[in-house]
Amino acid sequence: MADFFLQALAQVGTPSVLLLILVGVLFGIIGGSIPGFTVTMAILVVFPFTFAMDPVSGVSLMVGVFVGGYSGGIVSGVMLGIPGTPSSITTVYDGYPMAQRGEPGRALGIGVAASFIGTLISVAVLVYFGPLLASFSMNFRPWEITALIIFALTLVAGLSHGALLKGLLAAALGLLITTVGYDRNSNLRFDFGFDTLGAGFEMLPVMIGIFAFSQLMGNLEKLRDDPQSARGADTNVAIPYRLILRDMAGQKLNTLRSSLIGSLIGALPGTGGTVANFVSYDQAKKFSRHPERFGTGIPDGIIASEASNSAVAGGAFVPTLALGIPGDLPMAIMMGVLILHGITPGPLMFEQNPVLVGAIYASLMIGAVVMVLCQLLLVRWFAKISLIPQQVLVPVVLMLCAIGSYALNNNLFDVWVLFGFGILGYLLWKAAVPLTPLILGVVLGNNLERQLFRALELDSSWLTFLTRPLSALFLALAVASVIFSLYQNRKIQRLQADGAPSRNA
Repeated sequence: MADFFLQALAQVGTPSVLLLILVGVLFGIIGGSIPGFTVTMAILVVFPFTFAMDPVSGVSLMVGVFVGGYSGGIVSGVMLGIPGTPSSITTVYDGYPMAQRGEPGRALGIGVAASFIGTLISVAVLVYFGPLLASFSMNFRPWEITALIIFALTLVAGLSHGALLKGLLAAALGLLITTVGYDRNSNLRFDFGFDTLGAGFEMLPVMIGIFAFSQLMGNLEKLRDDPQSARGADTNVAIPYRLILRDMAGQKLNTLRSSLIGSLIGALPGTGGTVANFVSYDQAKKFSRHPERFGTGIPDGIIASEASNSAVAGGAFVPTLALGIPGDLPMAIMMGVLILHGITPGPLMFEQNPVLVGAIYASLMIGAVVMVLCQLLLVRWFAKISLIPQQVLVPVVLMLCAIGSYALNNNLFDVWVLFGFGILGYLLWKAAVPLTPLILGVVLGNNLERQLFRALELDSSWLTFLTRPLSALFLALAVASVIFSLYQNRKIQRLQADGAPSRNA
């Protein structure tokens, strides 16, 4: 392991790649600092710029955005009381009150320090558990991989905030989108009379359209309904370094626990920073001697939130690299970067591309150091960036998205695909249909089809999926996931019904 890591460090340590990591971290922090922009949006905007790069440079740039984006959400959360990303929601609970009583620099400094430690702990989790999982999954055959993908899709759909049926339908729609064009046996399907659809839809315009376009339109709609949401803030920030060191020294257990929670949840398909955020905050409150102080502006809550959402970074890479199953939406895009560079994530990646795996390790560590330096040195400017009006931001981002989609193949059709799926994503968003299962369906669809057909070519009997222990286990977990989600939905509806009379009284 040491040999390939040193080779990777030599490649990542070149001035050009270090500059790319710096640019990625800066852009990620900026994206995370702007309310509503999100980490995913920042990654989607940068994605097209990796086409002309070699794999190590492209992945290093994306890792930089990934690390910076998860830490950037703290800026607007502390300064405005508005989470820059969904994974920073609980940061607002204690960060904003601390800033309101005149300590914004302390709140930002604690958050940055917790993000740094959380990222480093998650890298350790990735280094130790990624190869172990890859080694175990080497025994997976097409039946097991097919069942695993089905389980991942049902798990994501089951986490769709009470909308199980909508989540499952969204995942099915994502799979359906991948059936456009020729199949693996060169049979033409669903071209709708357009020759350009023979090759199917490109992943990048579809993902940008479904998520970024709909998100931007949603932001404009919210701004129209609530013009007062674009409020100002005092951006005069000073960082009290000694006080922050004392705060962190008294929160060792909270930092470690929250980082491990973030790493573990990040490794589960379809969860990500938002889930880790709430779980670690809840656990910090339960383990605290003074739970009543949470929400009043204490370091405990900020550390729990920021350490966990940053630790998601390393954890999410574990299933992505070892199994080819994205841990969350940003990881689905990261997987798209690897695929476009001709690299297939999965068990063989650790054997066939060890230097690239090592480059990811090195980029995460270097990105964490760069993130701390950038946040502490430039925090005043990032606070100002968080005030950019959506009326200015939306057209600029849409223009960059369109340029990136066109640059993919120098094909204007891809731009129309972007806007077409953007309208679809916006309509689904209006209908409260979760978009994450849809995008993961698009990312995993081709692999699911390939593995399913390969399994049936080796053995035409569908019963083989049930007679092989691991594939049967994954299918059973998929069914259990759906049943558990139905149970949760019914329980929530029953509680809401029981509470209805008291609210109306």
